[in-house]
Amino acid sequence: MNSLSKLLFFAFLLLSGAIAFAATEQEDNGRMPLDELRRFTQAFDQIRQAYVEEIDDKELLEMAISGLLSSLDPHSAYLNETDFQDLEEHTTGEFGGLGIEVGMEGGFIKVITPIDDTPAERAGIQAGDLIIKLDEQLVQGMSLSEAIEIMRGPKGSKLKLTIVRPNRDGPFEVEVIRDVIQVHSVRSRILEPGFGYVRIAQFQENTGTSFRQALENFTKDDPDLKGVILDLRNNPGGLLNASVEVVDTLLDQGLVVYTEGRLNTSNAKYYAKPGDILNGLPVVVLINEGSASAAEIVAGALQDHNRAVILGTSSFGKGSVQTVIPLGERRGIKLTTARYFTPSKRSIQAEGIQPNIVVKPAEVRLLESRGQIKEENLAGHLSNTESPQAEVADDLSQEDNQLYEALNLLKGLNIFTSAKKHQKAP
Repeated sequence: MNSLSKLLFFAFLLLSGAIAFAATEQEDNGRMPLDELRRFTQAFDQIRQAYVEEIDDKELLEMAISGLLSSLDPHSAYLNETDFQDLEEHTTGEFGGLGIEVGMEGGFIKVITPIDDTPAERAGIQAGDLIIKLDEQLVQGMSLSEAIEIMRGPKGSKLKLTIVRPNRDGPFEVEVIRDVIQVHSVRSRILEPGFGYVRIAQFQENTGTSFRQALENFTKDDPDLKGVILDLRNNPGGLLNASVEVVDTLLDQGLVVYTEGRLNTSNAKYYAKPGDILNGLPVVVLINEGSASAAEIVAGALQDHNRAVILGTSSFGKGSVQTVIPLGERRGIKLTTARYFTPSKRSIQAEGIQPNIVVKPAEVRLLESRGQIKEENLAGHLSNTESPQAEVADDLSQEDNQLYEALNLLKGLNIFTSAKKHQKAP
């Protein structure tokens, strides 16, 4: 036994002895059971002495910490030096890899969502996919951090994923080419005159500011703005404060979300300040099973305050809060410390946000015209002096049926709102 091993072993014995002094009282309180501590020290020593390959004591202790956290829930984790750095890059919007948010389920890697405009999305990876092999290595038995490490690699290198997908017979393989992932958190455009579209791919440091800027540009470019679609599909979440800022932009005032945990520091309430940048214009929010965490906070708050209509399919159901706690300068733990609740006291955990209107993704095929005669086919018909508007509906209905339905709903809400205003007018 080398000197470091002896030191570690005796440290454990001293810890056990100190705990034994008040063992009876502590065991009554359900804390620090002495027998389990002894078993841990015994197991640690047996692994160190008898495992088929010699493992450095520091590495073995890190494994113990990692196993402790990964056994709690799918989102708690030990962050080694690489993981800690990657987490910082992730929140600022640039990191390497395939471009997927993943978790563990049944010993396999589950895709929470592919990130917009990344190798994973371009390869056709979908939310809900189970990755069972990485190249020729079986995923079962790996930790999440080990699998993520394999998925990383130099730009341009290839990785073969073996995937099991619900409603598809048998596993299949997908080849993905790694790249540097640069996430553009907010994208926006005008779908049709009067109707804006904002896509939030992930909640990062500047998401709230970028979202507000997008809406300001809409109102500046189109004074006759009639409504906005907010697309949160396949948004894995991100920073809590960023989600609160997005809701604050649309909500006049009120509670956005609150958290409850065991520590007082985990209990917090977040409110929107007075002022709705759209002055009550209709909003439709798109969600699906890849919408998680901070995306669910936004959808839930806007739904509870009747500020938006939620359309799509039920969301992922991640209603817990993770706190990153540094352990020294370059390591830390990501620990689940609280559950969050919507303004109406709903817990999203394992339930998700249920849309007001369910629209499942589908392939739409337009029926061919039967050749009916219209006014424009008659000889000598009068021409229309107004310039025709650009038609986007047909293409949109085939490319993205959920977005197409959201646009139709937004038009209907605008018609209804306008009719009510006219009725109230003297």
